[in-house]
Amino acid sequence: MAGKVALVTGAAAGIGAACARRLAQDGIAIAVLDLDEARCADTVEAIRAAGGTAVALGADVSDRQQVRAALAKCREELGPITILVNNAGVTDFTPFEQMTDERWDFIFAVNVRGPFIVTQEVLPDMKAAHWGRIVHISSSSAQTGASSMVPYSSSKGAIVTMTRSMAQEFGGYGVTVNNIPPGSVMHTIMSEANKERFPVSPDKMIEAMPARRLGEPEDIANACAFLCLEASSYITGQTLGVNGGRVVS
Repeated sequence: MAGKVALVTGAAAGIGAACARRLAQDGIAIAVLDLDEARCADTVEAIRAAGGTAVALGADVSDRQQVRAALAKCREELGPITILVNNAGVTDFTPFEQMTDERWDFIFAVNVRGPFIVTQEVLPDMKAAHWGRIVHISSSSAQTGASSMVPYSSSKGAIVTMTRSMAQEFGGYGVTVNNIPPGSVMHTIMSEANKERFPVSPDKMIEAMPARRLGEPEDIANACAFLCLEASSYITGQTLGVNGGRVVS
């Protein structure tokens, strides 16, 4: 994997940061993208401190012009992008009857239009290389549904379907497309923005989890790295649940 370049969105913290650090361990140069470029500093410094290569980028993934500018900087500093992790997203806990049109549109702009725009802008690099890996981070809520999370669950459900369709359309270019729906991840649940809004406590979640623990961002990152390997070239269009057994098939 040495010599390849990966773009990880929403990589300033949490799952995105873990994916960026883990891919860097495989010798991949990492473009660390988040809404605010300055917030990417910790992830970039961690990768560089471990001997890796990384650059910080700032862009709103739902804004095509911002994405194009960020990718131009990435290509100038690192080269063509052949690995993409679409992780940037927003969550929401608004009861359905209180949801506004504006909030609904914002959630879908980031969670659905964002991956559409970023993938469309990166795909030419992958087609030119006749090789690519796209990993979308969806959500186990897309598989189960979730009370007071209708727009979030719906937007992540769109990512699952997007994965299947992209895999069929891009396969002839040597590009695989898969998605990971995380389960209950400690970093997300215990963030200052979310910990008061989850309907049940972390202890209750753990009791109901077959793995008897909450997930860590590194759990998702390890699965992401696996899907990006050369050896994973025959895996495409798939949903790889990393959820401690919250969703079983």
